[in-house]
Amino acid sequence: MSRIHKLLVANRGEIAVRILRTAQEMGISTVAIYSEADARAPHVRLADEAIYVGPPPSAQSYLNMDAILDAAKQTGADAIHPGYGFLSENATFAQRVLDAGLIFVGPSPEAIHTMGDKLSAKQAVAAFDVPLVPGTAYAIASAEAAEVEAKRIGFPVMVKASAGGGGKGMRVVHDAISFSEAFQLAVSEAEKSFGNGAVFIEKYVMEPRHIEMQILADQHGNCVHLHERECSIQRRHQKVMEEAPSVILTTEMRAAMGAAAVKAAQACNYVGAGTVEFIYDASGAFYFLEMNTRLQVEHPVTECITGLDLVREQLRIAAGELLGYAQEDVPMQGHAIELRIYAEDPKNDFAPDIGKLWIYRRPQGPGIRVDDGLEEGMDIPIHYDPMIAKLVVHGPDRPTAIQRMLRAIDDYCIVGVETTLPFGRFVLEHPDFLSGQFDTHFVPKYFHAEALPEGKLHGIAAALASFQSNKRMTPVASKENQHSTWRRR
Repeated sequence: MSRIHKLLVANRGEIAVRILRTAQEMGISTVAIYSEADARAPHVRLADEAIYVGPPPSAQSYLNMDAILDAAKQTGADAIHPGYGFLSENATFAQRVLDAGLIFVGPSPEAIHTMGDKLSAKQAVAAFDVPLVPGTAYAIASAEAAEVEAKRIGFPVMVKASAGGGGKGMRVVHDAISFSEAFQLAVSEAEKSFGNGAVFIEKYVMEPRHIEMQILADQHGNCVHLHERECSIQRRHQKVMEEAPSVILTTEMRAAMGAAAVKAAQACNYVGAGTVEFIYDASGAFYFLEMNTRLQVEHPVTECITGLDLVREQLRIAAGELLGYAQEDVPMQGHAIELRIYAEDPKNDFAPDIGKLWIYRRPQGPGIRVDDGLEEGMDIPIHYDPMIAKLVVHGPDRPTAIQRMLRAIDDYCIVGVETTLPFGRFVLEHPDFLSGQFDTHFVPKYFHAEALPEGKLHGIAAALASFQSNKRMTPVASKENQHSTWRRR
C-alpha cells in the first residue's frame, strides 16, 4: 500500500472543489489546475498550489495531457484525480499517468478502454450473464445490413453510436420506411462527435426508466454496490434530476440489479468507483446499458443515503487499502434528491444562457447540500458545461425530501442568468413524479414553457433583478490584476 501525499485534481468547477475538500480532510496536499478563464475560480483558491495550464478552450487546458502531467511533475504530485468529464474516461491519459510513475485515481486503462466502447462493454458483461437488450453485438457498416437486423429484432429499434454518449449518434426508428435515413444520420453524428462512426442496433425499450447502480471495488478483489439511483428525468438524453433510492425497486429487484452491477465490474477487473447503468422496462425487466468508469455527477445522493464519502473511498482504494466492509454492511437511510442547476433557459428549449451571477444566494437548513464552483460576481464561462451547481436534499423519506427540495428551490436566489430552478419545481409538483409513475420521456411528454410555475422564486428574483439594474456592480479584475497570496507556478 502506498499512501497518497500530494494530489493533483485534473478538473475544474464544483467537482474540483468537491475532491479538494475531501483530500484536505485526509491530510493530503493538493494541487489545482486552471485555465485563463478560471484564474479566479474557487477551486484555484482552495488548493494548496495552483498551476496555469492554458487558454480557456478545453483542448488547450483541461484536455492538455502534456500540460497536466508537467504540472504534476513541477509540484511533486504523486497522484492525479480526473473528476468527471474531460480526461476522466480517457484510457490514454490513465496510461500516461501510470507511465509517469503516478497513481491514477480510477480504474485501469484496460477497464476504461473496455467499458468506453459500448460494443466491447456488451461483449465483456455478456460473458458474466449480465442481461442485455436484444440487439447486435457488433458494429454494422451499411444501412442495408442494419435494416435486415432491425427487422429481425423487431421495430421500434434504436441505432446507437458505439463510442457514444449524451444522446449523440442515437436515433429511435419506428418502421422500415424511415430506417435508412435515421441510420445515416446516426453514423454522421457519431463521426462528428466522437471521430468514430461505428453504430449498432438495439431493441427500443418502451416506457424505459434509467436506473444505475454505484459500485466500489478495491485492488484485492472486493466489490460492493451502494444501491441505486433513479435518473429518468432527462432532457435531450442528459440527466437533470436524480434520486436515491428508486421508488419502484423492490428489495428483491435491488439485490438482483446490484448483483448484476457487481458482475459487470468483475467482467473488466474494475478497481475504484464506477457506475453501471441499466434500462428498466414496464414489465420489470432490466438490461445493461453501459458502465461509466468514473465518479458520477449525481454521486451526492448515494453519499446521503449511505453516509459514505465516495471521493474518500476512491482515494483509499487508489492507495491500495481494503474496502473494509461487505455488501450487508452498506446502509440505506432515508431518501435523497439532486437537482442539477444549469445556466439554461427552460422556456427556450433549455438553451444555454450566459452572463454574470449578479446575485447568488444558496439555500440553507437541515438536509440541504449545495455543491458548486462559482461565486457571486463571476461570469458563467462560455467554454465549459453550463452547470452552476448541484442542489441536494436528504430526508427520512421521499415526501419529506420532495418538500425540502421545494423549499430549497424557493430559497435559492440566482440573478443574472436563466436557470433550471423553475423546471425543478415543475417536476417535483407533477402528479406522475409524485406517484413515481414516470419514465425517460417525462420531459417531452409533459413539459412546455407555459407549464413553468409562477411563485415565490420568480417574485424574489424579479425584485432583486430590478434592484440590481440600478446598482453599478464592481467589475471582476482583469487578467493582469489577478494576483493573490496563494502559490502559483
